[in-house]
Amino acid sequence: MKRVHVLVRGVVQGVGFRAFVRRHARKLGVKGFVKNLPDGFTVEIVAEGPDDAIEQLISIVRKGPPGAIVEDVDIEYEEPKNEFNDFAILY
Repeated sequence: MKRVHVLVRGVVQGVGFRAFVRRHARKLGVKGFVKNLPDGFTVEIVAEGPDDAIEQLISIVRKGPPGAIVEDVDIEYEEPKNEFNDFAILY
């Protein structure tokens, strides 16, 4: 199991990025959340799941959905806490 805290910067708000991340996370069996940060150009993701699923999600997030322009991705690995039941969009 892995847990990551990811900050994605660029044109990632208003382009369906959160729904894109949730859809892929659920397909991969990853749990956690995604949310827009108030700065207008950062999306925060906290995700837990099997090692390979987390790495696949990171790869997907680096590309983003059509219309997104991912300029920077900061990844911080953390100790898994097993605190999530699903993958949610937070508002």
